[in-house]
Amino acid sequence: MHDSDRFLETLMLVLCTSAATTVLFHWLRQPVVLGYLIAGMVVGPYVPIPFEADIEVVRTLSHLGVILLMYSLGIEFSLPKLMRVGVTAGVVAVVQCSLMLWIGYLIGQAFGWSRLASVYAGAVIAISSTTIIVKALEEQKIKERYTQIVFGILIVEDLIAILLLTILAPLGGGEALSAFEVLTTLGRLFFFLALVTAVGLWIVPRMMRAIVGFDRAETTVVASVGFAFGMAYLAEHYGYSIALGAFLAGSLVAESGVERKIEHLVQPVRDVFAAIFFVSVGILIDPRQIVEHWPLVLTFLSAVVFGKILAVTFGCLLTGRSVQTAVKCGMCLAQIGEFSFIIAGVGLATKATDPLLSSIAVAVSGMTTLLTPWLIRAAADTAGYVDRKLPRRLQTFLGLYGSWVEQLSKGSSNEHRRRAQRLGRWLAVDTVFLAVIVVGASLQMSRLSLLLRDYVAVSQRAAEVLVALGAIVVASPFWIGLVRMARALGFEIAYLAFPPGGKPQLDYAAAPRKLLVVTVQLVIVILLGLPLVAITQPFLPPLQGAVIWLLLVALLAISFWRGAANFQGHAKAAAQLIAEALARQTRDERASHVARNPLEEVNQIMTGLGSSIPLKLQAGSAAVGKTLAEVGLRGRTGATVVAIQRNGEAIVVPAGGETLRAGDLLAIAGTEEALDAAQRLLEPSEESPAATTPQ
Repeated sequence: MHDSDRFLETLMLVLCTSAATTVLFHWLRQPVVLGYLIAGMVVGPYVPIPFEADIEVVRTLSHLGVILLMYSLGIEFSLPKLMRVGVTAGVVAVVQCSLMLWIGYLIGQAFGWSRLASVYAGAVIAISSTTIIVKALEEQKIKERYTQIVFGILIVEDLIAILLLTILAPLGGGEALSAFEVLTTLGRLFFFLALVTAVGLWIVPRMMRAIVGFDRAETTVVASVGFAFGMAYLAEHYGYSIALGAFLAGSLVAESGVERKIEHLVQPVRDVFAAIFFVSVGILIDPRQIVEHWPLVLTFLSAVVFGKILAVTFGCLLTGRSVQTAVKCGMCLAQIGEFSFIIAGVGLATKATDPLLSSIAVAVSGMTTLLTPWLIRAAADTAGYVDRKLPRRLQTFLGLYGSWVEQLSKGSSNEHRRRAQRLGRWLAVDTVFLAVIVVGASLQMSRLSLLLRDYVAVSQRAAEVLVALGAIVVASPFWIGLVRMARALGFEIAYLAFPPGGKPQLDYAAAPRKLLVVTVQLVIVILLGLPLVAITQPFLPPLQGAVIWLLLVALLAISFWRGAANFQGHAKAAAQLIAEALARQTRDERASHVARNPLEEVNQIMTGLGSSIPLKLQAGSAAVGKTLAEVGLRGRTGATVVAIQRNGEAIVVPAGGETLRAGDLLAIAGTEEALDAAQRLLEPSEESPAATTPQ
C-alpha cells in the first residue's frame, strides 16, 4: 500500500506541476518543453522546495512517453519516406557521429580522463535526442520537407547508438571484443530489422484496417497502443532500444492507410506521458553540479551545439541538399538526450567512467533542450544569412551541385556505373583493413614487441618502434589503394554525370567534370577518413592520424577552390547563352503560347547547370521590389537565378543586390524539386490584384 501511495503522490506532483508550468509557458508564448524541464527541477531533489517526486517512478513513467512519441513519429514517417532520404540520412549520421566521437574523445583527453572514459565521452555527445526534436517540431507546427531528413538521421543515429552500446559494454567490463563479435552484432541487428519489417508489412496493415473498421475509438486506441508497447518490448527483449521497437511499430501502422485516424486518437495519451519524460530529464538537473564543473560543462555544451550544427550542415551539403535545408537540419539536431543517459549509465555501471560524466550528460542535455526551440526558430534566418555571406564561386557550386547529385541518382545503368560500384566496394574493404591493422597493432603492441625482443636484442622502446614501422609497411598497400581508388571513383562518377560528347575541343562539360572529380575525392576522404580517425584515435598517439587526415582534406580543399573558380567562368558563359535564349523568347510574340521550354537547347549544350526554366515575374509576386538576397531564393528553395532578361538587356549571373521588377524574365536553374519550390515562391499571391484579375 505504501508503494501505491508513493506512486500516486509522485504522479500527482508531476502532473500538477507540469500543468502549472505548461499553462504559464503557453501564456508567455514560450516552448512548453522548457516548462516541463523547470517542473522537473521543481519536483526534483536538487531544488530546495518542500515536495519531491520519486525519481524511479518518474523514470519508469517516462519510458511510456518515449514509446508513444516514437510510435507517433513512426506513423508520421513511413518506410517509403525513410527510403527516400536513406542515403542523405546515412551520410549525415556517419559524418556527425564520427566527428562528435572524435571531439568528445579529445575533450576527455584534454581534461586528463582515461582513454576509455574519453571514448565514452565521445559516445555520449554523438547521438541527438529524438524525443526532444519531435516535441520541439510539433510545438512549432513545422512539417517542412527537411523534417523528413531530420527524422531519417535520428533513426540512423539510434542504430549507431545501439552498436556503440554493444561494443562499449564489454570494453567497460574489461572484456576483449573480437571482430567476430562486432560482425555478429551487426548481422543480428539487420536480421532483426529485416524480419520485423517483412512479417509486419504482411500482417500489421491488414490488422489495423480491420480494427479501425469496427468504428470504435476505444478499440482503436487500446489495440494500437498495445501494439506499440508490444513492439517496444520485443525490441528490448532482443537487446535493442524500446525507441527502435516503437518506431518500427509506427512505420508499419503507417502503411495501413488509416494512420491519420489512429494518430489523432493516440495523441492525447502520448502528450501526457511525453510531458512526464521531459519532467524526468529536469529532475536529474543538479544546478550545483553545473556550477562546480562549469568549465567542463561549457566545453561539452559548445562542442555539442557548434559541432553538431557544423557536422550536420556539412553532411547535408555533401549529399546535394541546399544551404537552407542543410542549416535547418543542423540547427534541429544540436542536442543530446535519452541515449546519452543510457550510454553514460553503462559507463558508470561497468566502472569505465565516474558519476561526473552522467551529471555532465544531464546538464548538457537540459541546456540543449532549452536551446533547441530557439535554434529551430532561428534556422531560416540563419540559413539566409549564411547563404548571402558565402563566396560567389561557392554559391554557384552549391546551387548546382544538387542537380548533379540528382542526375547521378536518375542515370541509367552503364559501364561507368558498374565500375563506380565496384570501386566503392574496394574502398570500403581498404578502409576496414586499415582500421583492423591500426587497432590490432595497438592492442597487440606489448605482445608483438616482446616476441621481437626474443629474436632481436633491442630495447623495449626500439621494439615498439619496429612494430609500428611494420604496421605502417603492412598498411601502406591499403593507403595507396585508398588514394588510387578514390581518384578512379571520382573520374567514374564525373563521367557518369557528364558523359563526353562531340569533339574534344567542344567538350562543354570539362569544367564541371573536373570540379566534380575533386568534389567526389573530397567527399570520399571525409566519409571514410572521418570514421577511420574516430575509430583509430584511441589507439594512436594524440592527433597523429587526425593530422594526416586534415592535411589530405586541406590539399583537396585547395584543389576544390581552384576548380570552383574555373567553374564560375563556365557558369557565366552558360548564363550568357541562357540570356540570349531568353532574349529570343522575348522577341517572339507567340512565346507565351509556346509549350516547349525555350532553354531546352541550352540545357543540352551547356551541361553542369542542371535543368533551366524561364519564369516571368508577375506584378503580384512577393519578390517584386526586393533584391535577390532579400528573396533568398537559393537559400529557401535551392534554385539559382542564372540570368535576367529585362527590357532587351541581359543580366548574367546577377549579384545578391540585384532588385527584381515586374515583367523580368528569369532563367532559374537547379534540381526538379528546387525548380518546383522556386515557382511556388515566385508566383503571385492569391491576395494580390494581379492574381485575381482575369487575364
